[in-house]
Amino acid sequence: MGTLSLPQIHELCEALEQNTTLTTLSLGWNQIGPQGACAFAVALEQNTTLTTLDLRFNQIGPEGAYALAVALEKNTTLTTLNLVGNPIGSEGARVFAVALEKNTTLATLDLRFNQIGPEGAYALAVALEKNTTLTDLALGSNAIGPEGARALAVALEKNTSLTTLDLWDNAIGPEGTRALAVALEKNTTLTTLILGNNAIGPEEARVLATALEKNTTLTVLNLRANMIGPEGARALAVALEKNTTLTTLYLWDDPIGPEETRALAVALEKNTSVTMLGEVSSPLLNRNVALRKLVAESNGVRNERSRLALMCGVLGVGKFL
Repeated sequence: MGTLSLPQIHELCEALEQNTTLTTLSLGWNQIGPQGACAFAVALEQNTTLTTLDLRFNQIGPEGAYALAVALEKNTTLTTLNLVGNPIGSEGARVFAVALEKNTTLATLDLRFNQIGPEGAYALAVALEKNTTLTDLALGSNAIGPEGARALAVALEKNTSLTTLDLWDNAIGPEGTRALAVALEKNTTLTTLILGNNAIGPEEARVLATALEKNTTLTVLNLRANMIGPEGARALAVALEKNTTLTTLYLWDDPIGPEETRALAVALEKNTSVTMLGEVSSPLLNRNVALRKLVAESNGVRNERSRLALMCGVLGVGKFL
């Protein structure tokens, strides 16, 4: 963490224009601002070796986003761009969306904590329908709401390159969750979906469970810090008996009760793909009670794999295989 003066930034960017060996540049928390972002944008149009640029928490704003987006339309080497925490807003998201329709090399774009809202999410969703190279899009904590989630769901039905979508803490609610679940039934490329802290309830968990019974590509589903409850957990347990591709399911901070934890463990007797039941939260009062519960419950589970899964659920720990 530091502060680069404008002359220092210009000197660095001039060197970047001439450099032919540097592939990664990380300048997070340097308060480069919009002017600094503009300078880096000019350098990106000239540089032919940089593949990763990290400008997180630099207050570049919409103006800086515009300059970088224009550069992306011309740059042919950058594959990863990290702009976390740069309040680019919906306007900044829109200019990046335009760039994504033209750029053919960027694979990872991290726009978490950028206040893009539903309008920004919609613009990016439209771009995803056309873009064929982006594989990882992180939009956590952007207040995209159900409208933004719906737009992204439509894009997922058409997009053929995105493998990871991070929508953590976006208030997508029931409507947005249902739209994404429907998209999962049709999408054939997404492998990781992060929906933690989105006020997802039991009914939405059931819809996601139905999608899991049909989807054949998703390997990681993060539902941490939601409100799926016992009913949602039971629905997911039934889906796990049929799904053959999911390897990791996160349910931490989703109090589901010991009986539902047991249902998940029993489901794993039939499921052969899940290798991590990520930190199931069980509302047991203390670890001593948990240990006694573990001994009693595990005696009724038939194989060692599910006994370990049950231990994870009762004690609230992670890997079981």
